[in-house]
Amino acid sequence: MFPIRVLIVDDHEIVREGLATLLSEEAALVVVGQAANGAEAVVLAPTLQPDVVLMDLVMPEMDGIEATRAILRLDPACRILVLTSFVDDHQVRAAIEAGAIGYLMKDVLKPDLLRAIRTAGEGKPTLHPEAQHALMRQLVTSATPVQHQALTQRERDILRLIARGHSNKEIAAALHLTGGTVKGYVSAILAKLDVNDRTQAALYAIKHGLVDTEN
Repeated sequence: MFPIRVLIVDDHEIVREGLATLLSEEAALVVVGQAANGAEAVVLAPTLQPDVVLMDLVMPEMDGIEATRAILRLDPACRILVLTSFVDDHQVRAAIEAGAIGYLMKDVLKPDLLRAIRTAGEGKPTLHPEAQHALMRQLVTSATPVQHQALTQRERDILRLIARGHSNKEIAAALHLTGGTVKGYVSAILAKLDVNDRTQAALYAIKHGLVDTEN
């Protein structure tokens, strides 16, 4: 198995160096580069081809939200994991809508950070509890209709398993369904939620409080 390629983006050199040192201790990870702002990250990403980008939000020249959008336009397969110092309702929502797969605080414990990077590399979301709460507060104050109201109970069950990172085969075994049946359910879920893939469906489930990612 190839190591996960990581690009560190932060305007504080001491933070970048600290993260690089920490990640260098892990054989399954390799730091391919560092960027001091979003604009620099957008330039470096196509060349370095990281699997996961650790993205700060507040930076000069280009912030993390804009950089996330730009990088994902160039490489939709890249996973952006926000690593910031604060939780702001607007910033959390903006980061997720820009395509970030996770949102962590800089006081995260080392094991949790490493787990989040590995999880992001697998295409699965990780959100700090405060970020989850922020998304839920956004939902409460939003007048936008929620697509998941159209889901059947079975589709909701499958969506929860998708959000927990289960494959179609694992879902089929857990719910005693055939693989083809699960595939059909997944297609219906994506259509009803108006999302393009399983990752977006998982993020939708977390954003709307449909799953507890810690279980």
